[in-house]
Amino acid sequence: MSAISIKDVWKEYGDQIVLENVSIDIASRAFVALVGPSGCGKTTFLRMLLGQERPTRGTILLDGEPLPAEPGPDRGVVFQRYSVFPHLTVLGNVLLGKELRAARLSARLFGAARRQAVEEARSMIASVGLSGSEDKYPAQLSGGMQQRLALAQALVMRPKVLLLDEPFGALDAFTREELWCVIRDLHAAQGVTIVLVTHDLREAVFLADRIFVMSARPGRVVKEHTVPFARPRDIDLMYDGAFNDMVHVLHGEIAKARVVA
Repeated sequence: MSAISIKDVWKEYGDQIVLENVSIDIASRAFVALVGPSGCGKTTFLRMLLGQERPTRGTILLDGEPLPAEPGPDRGVVFQRYSVFPHLTVLGNVLLGKELRAARLSARLFGAARRQAVEEARSMIASVGLSGSEDKYPAQLSGGMQQRLALAQALVMRPKVLLLDEPFGALDAFTREELWCVIRDLHAAQGVTIVLVTHDLREAVFLADRIFVMSARPGRVVKEHTVPFARPRDIDLMYDGAFNDMVHVLHGEIAKARVVA
């Protein structure tokens, strides 16, 4: 069974068509990337998976059931802009999701339950490379460290799906590549299904198993690629001729996709 099944999805705002007849199946534990011209509806697509938007037509299923009409702990998300809370420490930021979930269940994190939540939060903080920063505030962290924190926030809830909306676009090249490796390792360790929206074609080829190329608005899937490189992938792969050939093919397809059909 696919983790996510998108069937004949359209998104319209009045007489403006943003997405047109999009159908994609994403297997459980897969890593897929969406690339395409600016304004082609990639972020709108991600917002529908998150539950912030509803399709005008078509269906979206998560594990065979209709996707909930609102965001939930089964779907984590990391945006390009840091979505951390400045008044909370690193540990407080990561714990917050568990505290809010307990509150929704009319419960509180006390005693053994809180100790377990703190242990899980510390473990997740370590997994994104922030050990030793638990008591720091976001203003004391670099941009890359803040995105590591945002990843820990999203993943501590053990979501079925992690949605990444240009999460590294504001970072310098070296920090971006470091975080690619963090995502690579988290995906291997946790097996979470990941959907990445990116303009960085190297990022898409390095991280994803499948890449969907979208047309200019109205956004349609015009090409699909299976990434042929075995996992685990090392950064040195980016100097490989076949890697760069695939990046160039994607670049050419997106250049063509800029033309509105």
